[in-house]
Amino acid sequence: MNATVVSALLGAVLALGLWLVLVATRAVGAPSFAERIAPQLRAAELASGLGDPVWSSRRARGTSLAGAFGGAAMGWLLQRAAPLFSNADVLARRLVRDGSRKDVMDYRAEQVLCAVAGAVAGCALGVALVLREDVNVAILAVGAVLGAGVGVWLRNDLLTRSIRRREKRMLAEFPAVAELMALAVGAGESTVGALERVCRVAEGELAGEFRAVLAQTRAGAGLTTALQDFSARTDVVALGRFVDGIVVAIERGTPLADVLRAQAQDVRDHDKRVLMEIAGKKEIAMLVPVVFFILPLSVAFAVFPGLAVLNLGF
Repeated sequence: MNATVVSALLGAVLALGLWLVLVATRAVGAPSFAERIAPQLRAAELASGLGDPVWSSRRARGTSLAGAFGGAAMGWLLQRAAPLFSNADVLARRLVRDGSRKDVMDYRAEQVLCAVAGAVAGCALGVALVLREDVNVAILAVGAVLGAGVGVWLRNDLLTRSIRRREKRMLAEFPAVAELMALAVGAGESTVGALERVCRVAEGELAGEFRAVLAQTRAGAGLTTALQDFSARTDVVALGRFVDGIVVAIERGTPLADVLRAQAQDVRDHDKRVLMEIAGKKEIAMLVPVVFFILPLSVAFAVFPGLAVLNLGF
């Protein structure tokens, strides 16, 4: 890499840094009258501030100017990069399914950071290739773009895996929770009382969702509405049937304990079927080394001595 290319890269980095400082300087200013009186008029919002266009309130709370620069630059970048990411409503629903307290802007900020890290890694790999071999300098741009794409994909894949693990844990907890609710209802407690008992005794993801249902009920919503909202927050089919069974039992007077026991037994039967399917697939997978490695080796050991004797005879 000659001096001209190095000078061009350093100049580009310097220009980018000056531009970010200029953007942050414009975003950071004196707080307006509405922002000064806002904390006295309403409660503070527990949401990400990375997407806020104005960062003066954070500066007034003691945030350093360098932090304000970085935050304003990140907020501007998130606003410009938002169309490149997935739909905000779909992403918000996925975050709810993950049980995360993050909002869409927090997640997109993490995506941007992953993209930047991937781009830096791609550029580093490109620089190594340029220094070691006679490769075109354009490989730096290709590496940056590919690295950024891989970083965004990895963050999305982590979210998908986290959702799957959480839903598996909820499905594993469901039979015991349903049996406990059936015992409580059979002992004479109401549906809300059974949910309260489950929340006091049980621990885990499903118990946490039931606590959210109880909190929504105590806030004034009906139990049916809270349960239907819980069903909408998850894509687990068994939990959807569970909510439908409770709603129908409440509306039509069906014995709820029998419904809960039947649903718990259905989930156990489903788990057994899944386990049998996994065992069958593993059994077939175990035949691959037997057929392609052990069996040919056994045939070779059996046939080779005879072939050696025939060769010696001739």
